[in-house]
Amino acid sequence: MERSLKKIKNSNNNTNSTRSNLMKDNELFHVIHKVPCGDTPYVKAKHAQLIEKNPEMAIVWFWKAINTGDRVDSALKDMAVVMKQLDRSEEAVEAIKSFRPRCSKSSQDSLDNVLIDLYKKCGRMEEQVDLLKRKLRQIYQGEAFNGKPTKTARSHGKKFQVTVQQEISRLLGNLGWAYMQQAKYLSAEAVYRKAQIVEPDANKSCNLAMCLIKQGRFEEGRSVLEDVLEYRVLGADDCRARQRAEELLSELEASLPRERDAEMEDVLGNILDDDFVLGLEQMTSTSFRSKRLPIFEQISSFRNQLVC
Repeated sequence: MERSLKKIKNSNNNTNSTRSNLMKDNELFHVIHKVPCGDTPYVKAKHAQLIEKNPEMAIVWFWKAINTGDRVDSALKDMAVVMKQLDRSEEAVEAIKSFRPRCSKSSQDSLDNVLIDLYKKCGRMEEQVDLLKRKLRQIYQGEAFNGKPTKTARSHGKKFQVTVQQEISRLLGNLGWAYMQQAKYLSAEAVYRKAQIVEPDANKSCNLAMCLIKQGRFEEGRSVLEDVLEYRVLGADDCRARQRAEELLSELEASLPRERDAEMEDVLGNILDDDFVLGLEQMTSTSFRSKRLPIFEQISSFRNQLVC
């Protein structure tokens, strides 16, 4: 009798041990593949996206998740990213615009960031510019960071801290690029110069040099590129940035024999953008003083340098 009880007990222990190992293996699988646990539409969407590598099926499940209220914030953002990968960016834009009211307030900033990338992919520069301007104003007014020097961001399932300087520099960099696509090179120059004041880096230096070259201001462009090639700018040790600087310098040398034609200024976009670029210094005025962030003090008194 005792021997039988011991066998039953050992059998139960083995069963429990097997179940425990299976649970650990299952948890480990989800951690490794960054797939959430469960059997909901959102979980099935992530499984189709990350495990089965079936983006079309993932979109079907993301739609089901959104329509059933299953982790709508994540489902909408993740679906838009997958749509972009499938060259369905226009559809992704409309999806975000239509369903973002269902998302939480805390998710709106990340949805804006997805929209910025989608607008860039679609070539919808005006909408990208408008959104970037709005986000910069939100930072100044204390709406994005709540007056704090950092905020928590998330990328690929990982949380990290973003400083005010980093976010302003990123947004200004995107805004400068958007202006360049519109051939508004003087506006782009103004924005890139402000970005370099906030957080200098070699890539933005190259873009600034391109703006100057497009305006026929070759010596100024050469000076900016030399700062990169002589390691006087942060990130100048990046081989891609240096290669780009060298390519732009070659382009500059090839352009030197041609004289600048003043009548080409409008074609080159040599006009400052409406109210925003000239109005950036208004962010350093006495208005909104209670919420104004210190970083904006560093980019004031810039207008006179632009219009001289």
